[in-house]
Amino acid sequence: MSLSALRWPPFVSPTLGRHLAMALGAAVFLLLVSSQIGAYDDYNLAAIALFAIATAGLTVLTGVNGQLSLGHGALMAIGAYTTSLLLRGRELPLMLVLLASVTTAALIGAVFGVAAARLRGPYLAGATLALALGLPQIPTRYKGVFGGEEGLTVSLPAPPNWLGVDFPRERWLAWIAIAAALATMVLLANVLQSSVGRRFKAVRDHEAAAALCGIDVAQTQVQAFVLSSGCAGLAGSLFAYWSGVTAPGGFSIPLSLQLLSAVVIGGLGTLAGAVWGSIVLVLLPTFTGGMASNLNLPSSVGNNLPLAIYGAVLVLAMLVFPYGIHGGLGRLLGLVRARWGQTSTNHKGVVDWDDPAPGG
Repeated sequence: MSLSALRWPPFVSPTLGRHLAMALGAAVFLLLVSSQIGAYDDYNLAAIALFAIATAGLTVLTGVNGQLSLGHGALMAIGAYTTSLLLRGRELPLMLVLLASVTTAALIGAVFGVAAARLRGPYLAGATLALALGLPQIPTRYKGVFGGEEGLTVSLPAPPNWLGVDFPRERWLAWIAIAAALATMVLLANVLQSSVGRRFKAVRDHEAAAALCGIDVAQTQVQAFVLSSGCAGLAGSLFAYWSGVTAPGGFSIPLSLQLLSAVVIGGLGTLAGAVWGSIVLVLLPTFTGGMASNLNLPSSVGNNLPLAIYGAVLVLAMLVFPYGIHGGLGRLLGLVRARWGQTSTNHKGVVDWDDPAPGG
């Protein structure tokens, strides 16, 4: 009997078991952190979690499968409006609403993915940009259904009774978002470790070679688009709960560009990079906004300073970490390990040819 069979139950693969163990450890840590911080920090923690879902899905599409998307903000809008319409005048279970939002976004992503599979490079980017431009105009045109520019209000379900009547709603929202983010990360991590993930990478690296190996390139690209769209729909649903209102202004082109920049800054093609990118996406504007208000600058300068600082930090991050934050930290850790290993070897009495000879 193998060690893996002894370690995990027969219905749990070693890879899945490892990912579940990591998710459980992260859940315990994040829940402990959430219980020790205030309402505002819980609110930001929820934002980081929901944007991590969106950036993780975009990482699979762009970083792993090689399809450039500038329209993920619109796919988030689909999930948010699905949630808002389902909750309009009624109360539904949270899980049902989230699943419906994921399904709706995935179906629309499948339709768009079939068309996108025929496009390459700038043509694909232009098509997804058209999606980001056109989709938010629908709520404005059909005000009776989607609420127009004012949007539709969404109320977060009350925390369960076993948490207590005074349990903060911001913390409950953060816990929901954390649970959804960890479940998404486990799912995507296992997909990327499977044959599906290997097909994604093969199509990204060389479509012709992948086709010669028997991979259906178009079908693989559609699968990546559907998976990524489902993640965007889940993030959009949580965004509706987080913001309390679903309006076209919340899903404009800047959101799609911010998601893409977060993926690149965090580390293209890695789920850990998606988390780092979401942290930058949420916390950096808060930091720059506070800096602008503390400097007491004229309004014409102060209003644009956060955007300027945000852009400067992104450029600096790309120069310092060309492989993203996750790649930079990985290289730094590798250098530390190499140096530590070299020092340990020297201390064991093994000759190091870079050191001067004794007595030299």
